[in-house]
Amino acid sequence: MTRLWVRLMKKHRIDRQTTVECAFNGARAALEEACRALDVPRPIWLPKNEREFSSFRMTAFTADHFVEEIGFERMEIEFLDDVRRKSGDPRNDFSF
Repeated sequence: MTRLWVRLMKKHRIDRQTTVECAFNGARAALEEACRALDVPRPIWLPKNEREFSSFRMTAFTADHFVEEIGFERMEIEFLDDVRRKSGDPRNDFSF
């Protein structure tokens, strides 16, 4: 199962959060659904966010990404994949 984790940050702490099921290429639609669930405006998705999301599977939106006033400092989104990728490093293998 894959999900999009959306966190609203205020004073470096999670103020509110939600997760929405989605595919990696369906992150924008999942973000819109998460914004409705959190009752916040949808941010403007810039090329910078596209690069960060495709490279790191996460990105953040600040007040500059919103047309309306927001009641938080930053919105962070992260793509969560339950299927762990093997890195090849034995220190990351937790099989005992």
